[in-house]
Amino acid sequence: MKTYAVGIIGCGNIFPMHAESLSKTPGVRLAAVCDTRRERAREKAHHYQCAYYTDYRTMLKKEPLDCVHICTPHYLHAPMALESAGRGIHALVEKPMAITSRDASKMLTAFKDSKLTLGVISQNRFNPGFQLVKRLADSGDLGSIFSSKLVLSYHKPDAFYRKSDWKGTWDKEGGGVVIDQSIHFLDVLQWIIDSDIDYIEANVANRMHRFIRVEDCAEGVVRFRNGAYVCFYLMNFYSYDADIQIEMHCEKARVKIIKDSAYVEFSDGRKKEARPRPNEYIDYGQGVKSYWGYCHYNQIRDFYDSLRRGKKPAITGLDGKKALDIVLAIYESSKRKKRVYFR
Repeated sequence: MKTYAVGIIGCGNIFPMHAESLSKTPGVRLAAVCDTRRERAREKAHHYQCAYYTDYRTMLKKEPLDCVHICTPHYLHAPMALESAGRGIHALVEKPMAITSRDASKMLTAFKDSKLTLGVISQNRFNPGFQLVKRLADSGDLGSIFSSKLVLSYHKPDAFYRKSDWKGTWDKEGGGVVIDQSIHFLDVLQWIIDSDIDYIEANVANRMHRFIRVEDCAEGVVRFRNGAYVCFYLMNFYSYDADIQIEMHCEKARVKIIKDSAYVEFSDGRKKEARPRPNEYIDYGQGVKSYWGYCHYNQIRDFYDSLRRGKKPAITGLDGKKALDIVLAIYESSKRKKRVYFR
């Protein structure tokens, strides 16, 4: 079995989810890490017994890598991915894949032309709750999906943004609560509903933050061409990180999703549920926030299994662009104060 040599660019908060997942994935080897902070890169390299760099271009040039994971600030995703494509290296990019639709399209073209694989992290699709609901939707057990309600209420105070020189900025992060926290669940819902979007109408605002100028709340609707719609309320100025809550009203059932668990009550009285088992969590190390199960691991393992089989991964670059298009349409609708139609 081929062993894939992998590099990780970015040794910040999301790094452990990738590095630990790779350490548990058969047929891969973490060959190098890169971070502009030398001490941080050196520390991670020592822990994982690999090389380290402070310049990603040098790493891509010197290391014979098969794939690179891009775990850097949002605005760097596109140039780093394009550099890897130019060097014949597959890429798995953290969400969002880019902060502009143009850059996302350039990434898709570059990887297609180079016959390389581009994956975008949307690990919540692998939660047991979402997996159950997707299976039921695809099998027809839910019937038509009429509507869905998404409520996200997280806690990201100004102190959270003061720690970073890129978080909470339009030019580097690309926005606030929508592009950072909410993109995961907007993506999951469009994946479950599985229909082209008709239009998006939304408003965003900054209600509670003084340090940043990007949005800390958003509300609106995503209308799909099959008649389903998602109404959403998103904010990151709540007093604690509450569990994500999603409800779905379907022809044959009602669905409630809380964090990573799903509860389905059918019209005929049957019930189904899915939740992580106690052993389905990875210890990402001391000081790392509590994380949601095996989600990153499952997506990363799928990515390398797909490479080995010569097939598309479960979440492709095109999937990543669809999620980004939703985010950008929310911003555009709010700015123009009108519906944004998808053609």
